[in-house]
Amino acid sequence: MQITVQTKINTSIAQVWECWTNPKHIMHWNFASDDWCCPSATNDLTVGSEFHYTMAAKDDSFSFDFWGTYDQIVVQKLFAITLGDGRKLTISFEDTNNGIVVTEQFDPESENPVELQQAGWQQILDNFKQYVEGLY
Repeated sequence: MQITVQTKINTSIAQVWECWTNPKHIMHWNFASDDWCCPSATNDLTVGSEFHYTMAAKDDSFSFDFWGTYDQIVVQKLFAITLGDGRKLTISFEDTNNGIVVTEQFDPESENPVELQQAGWQQILDNFKQYVEGLY
């Protein structure tokens, strides 16, 4: 069973792609709540290469490296990724008449309830939407 989260963003596919892939943007939206942040991000957009996002509590009580390896990249359309712990993640970008639909589908991890994982990933995606629409 995979978990799915989705949002629709009212801007162009080029702007969505730029904000999703450029580390200077990623650090502004890649966290699930206001007491967390993403103090660093790297992203090598080539198949077989990796992204690394530092996810950290703002009070410095906890941080971790969220990372994955790109298995497939279709520019402005799709990422297929193997996460650092072996789980699979697919991110698709669909350009519709009503905006860009971003969909993430991922294998759940075993430490947290599925509902908590879905809510956290949805919040990050909602932060992304808010950030992108605030820029453009």
